[in-house]
Formats: sequence, C-alpha cells, structure tokens
Amino acid sequence: MKGEVSVNDPSTYWLTITNIALGVVTLICCIAVGIGILQELAAKRKKSTSLSKLDSEVADLVSSFGDGHAFHTPSLGLTMADGGEELKKKEER
Repeated sequence: MKGEVSVNDPSTYWLTITNIALGVVTLICCIAVGIGILQELAAKRKKSTSLSKLDSEVADLVSSFGDGHAFHTPSLGLTMADGGEELKKKEER
C-alpha cells in the first residue's frame, strides 16, 4: 500500500489548511467585488438623480426664452445656438 495517503499524513494536513486558506481568500475577494459593484451602482443612481434635477432646471430656463434656440443679447442681436437661418438684412437707407 505504497500509493495511499492516510488521513494522519502531515502533507494531507497542510494541503487541507492551504485549501481552506485559499477558499477564505476567494470569499473575501468575491465580497470585495460585490461591494465595489454596489458602490458603483449607488454612484450612478446619485449622478442620474442630480442630472435629472439639472435637466429640469435647464428645461425651465430654455422654455423661458420661447423657442429654445434663440437668445436675445442686446449687444449681439439675436444669436442662434444651432446656427439657424439668417435674419433678413436691414435695407440700406
């Protein structure tokens, strides 16, 4: 019975201890990854909530200008954010 490994063999004992330690390390790593995923999801939710609040404020600002693309600036005249159509030029007097 040369090929058999008995339960009381010291090499079996250390192999079992090593396997348990590797299992614990793997479990800790899985928990760390899970916590990282939860933190990332919470950060995305917080960001989308703050952006939706900002979006509503910007929408209110744009709606106050009527068309949403035209902003009246007295020193510049009527400016178009999207490059819109040119206004008819003033007739020369």
